[in-house]
Amino acid sequence: MRKDILSLLERDAKLTPGEIAVLLGLEETAVREEIEALEREQIICGYGAFVNRDRAGSDDLTALIEVRVTPSRGQGFNHIAERIGRFDEVRAVYLMSGGYDLAVLIEGKSIKDISYFVSDKLSALDSILSTATHFVMKRYKDHGVMFDDADGGDERMIVSP
Repeated sequence: MRKDILSLLERDAKLTPGEIAVLLGLEETAVREEIEALEREQIICGYGAFVNRDRAGSDDLTALIEVRVTPSRGQGFNHIAERIGRFDEVRAVYLMSGGYDLAVLIEGKSIKDISYFVSDKLSALDSILSTATHFVMKRYKDHGVMFDDADGGDERMIVSP
């Protein structure tokens, strides 16, 4: 039941316990109690909307920063990841495999804001060895939600026989 409830809420956080109960063939009370338990156990950590920022007229920039760090003795990457995660600009921090250790997703009002964050806040931390910053230029899909580009038209190349 838990996995089914979580799956439905991940797709649509606006579903009510009554709607979930109908979809899963369960009692509404049981679904409500299970959701409350999932929240108490911090399995469900919050609810939100996925916004198409282009259509909303937002000029905010998103950047993905790859970070190479020296892990703390006895704490590994957890300590530095938690420190980075405390910055207001940071939307997500992930431990990664590959050439970099952490991926940090941030938002800022301008390239200057993001540059300031990287140079004066992130790079100033003792454990940071190097960074590589990538700016998000366009979102096609985010959190499983496709953003269609109604104004973009059909971008496929015309092929004639």
